[in-house]
Amino acid sequence: MTRIAGPDDHVVIVGGGFSGTLLAINLMRHGGPRATLVERRQRQLARGVAYSAAHPSHLLNVRAGNMSALPDDPDHFVRWLEARGDGDRKTFVPRTTYGLYLREMLDATIAQSAGRLVLAQGEVCAIDFAGTDRLAVTMADGSAIAADSAVLALGNLPPHTPPGLSPDDLPPGRYSADPWASDIGEGLGPDDTVVLVGTGLTAIDAALLLDAGGFSGQILAVSRRGLSPRRHVDGAPPARVLDKPQGDVSAIVRHVRDRAKADGWRAAVDELRPVTQMLWAAAPTSQRARFLRHARPYWDVHRHRLAPEVADRVDALVSTGRLRFTAGKIVSAAAAGDAVDLSWRPRGTDQAVVTRAARIVNCTGPQGDLMRSSEPLIRHLIADGAIRPDPLRLGVDVDAQSRAIGRDGHAEQRLHCIGPMTRGGLWEVVAVPDIRQQSWDLARRLSNAQWVGGEGL
Repeated sequence: MTRIAGPDDHVVIVGGGFSGTLLAINLMRHGGPRATLVERRQRQLARGVAYSAAHPSHLLNVRAGNMSALPDDPDHFVRWLEARGDGDRKTFVPRTTYGLYLREMLDATIAQSAGRLVLAQGEVCAIDFAGTDRLAVTMADGSAIAADSAVLALGNLPPHTPPGLSPDDLPPGRYSADPWASDIGEGLGPDDTVVLVGTGLTAIDAALLLDAGGFSGQILAVSRRGLSPRRHVDGAPPARVLDKPQGDVSAIVRHVRDRAKADGWRAAVDELRPVTQMLWAAAPTSQRARFLRHARPYWDVHRHRLAPEVADRVDALVSTGRLRFTAGKIVSAAAAGDAVDLSWRPRGTDQAVVTRAARIVNCTGPQGDLMRSSEPLIRHLIADGAIRPDPLRLGVDVDAQSRAIGRDGHAEQRLHCIGPMTRGGLWEVVAVPDIRQQSWDLARRLSNAQWVGGEGL
C-alpha cells in the first residue's frame, strides 16, 4: 500500500505545472506533509505549458462551470471568475485567465502554509533511493534536497520530430519544434505557405497564433487522417447515465455509433466519460493497442472539442481558403533556397506532391515514450530501474495508487507519478476534471486524510 507520510515528512514534487500545483495545494488543504514544489521554468509555475504559452486568442475547450481546480468545490472557479467580472459558468475563458487563477491559488496556499509549502526553481536531474526511508533529489546545479518521498508531475513530453523530416538539413528558422512559440509567423509574407504537421488541437492553436500575429498567407495542416476537432454546441441533449457497455473495444465503438444515431455523437461520447477509466483499466493490452491504432484519432477529435468562438475563427480561415486540413503522409523535406520543398503523399494515392513551405511547424502533440526522451531525470530513473514505460509506451507505468512501477515490476512506495504521463494506466488523465481528481486522491492518501471536506481557499 501507499506509504503514509507523517506531518513532519517531506514530499518533493517535481514539476510545478497544473498537476504538481494541484497536488501541493491539496496536501496543504488536507494538513499533509511538508512539500517542496520544484519547477525549472518560473514562467510555467502553476500554469504549465498549456496556460503559460497561451495567446489571448486561445480559449479553454471546456466551459468555466467544469473547470474548478477543487473536486470538493465545483463552483470555485466560477466564483473567482464572476468576482472579476470575466464571465460565468457557461463562458469559455482565455487560457491565460485560467493560468492566473491557478497562480493566485498557489500564492494564497503558500501564504497560508506557515512555511510548510516552499518553491524551488531549478532542474531535477536525479532521485536516489539511498536508504529504506529517505531519498535524495539532486538538482542540475549540484545541490540536493532530502525527502521522504517524491512525486513526478512532469506534464507532457515534447513531440518527436515527425518521420520524413530532418531539421538539421533544413535552412535555419524553417522548422519550428514549438507550435506555441510567439515567433512562428516571424519573417513570413502573404505569399508564403506554412505547413502544420498535425490537424488536432495543437494545430488549431498554431493556426490561431499565426492569424493573430498578422500572417495572411496559406496554412496547410497535414495528418494521417486529416481529422480536425469538432465544436461544442449549446442545447445538445444531456448525456445519460450509462450502463457499462459489455464486450471489447469493438463492442464499445458499436455502442457509441448506435447511441449517436439516437441522440447525436456528443451525447454518445459524453456519456462514456464517467466510465472511460474503468473501461480502459479492464481492457487487456491487446485491446488498448487496437484502440490506439484504429480509433484514437476519431476519439480525440470528438472528445476534445473547440469553444464555439474558436470554431468560428477556424471556419472563417477555412472558408476563405487560408487554412486547409488534409490527410496525407510526409515523405521527405529538402532545402529549396531559403525555403523547404515538402514532399507528401495524399491519403489514398501513390503519387507524392510537393509543397514549398516557408515554415514547417510540429503540431503532432505530446508524446510519452520514455525510451526516446532526452530528459536527464527520466534517463536517470530508467537507468536506475526506478521507473519503466507502460506497455504501450504512453508514459510512466504506475499502479492504481499512482505509485511508479520499477524495472523489477514492483511499485516503489516512495515515488509517485501524476498527470498526463500516467495515461497508459488511466487513459483519460489529460483534462482538468481528471487531473484534479487524481491529485486530490493522491494528496489524501499521502496525508492519511479520513474526512471529505477541505479548507476553503
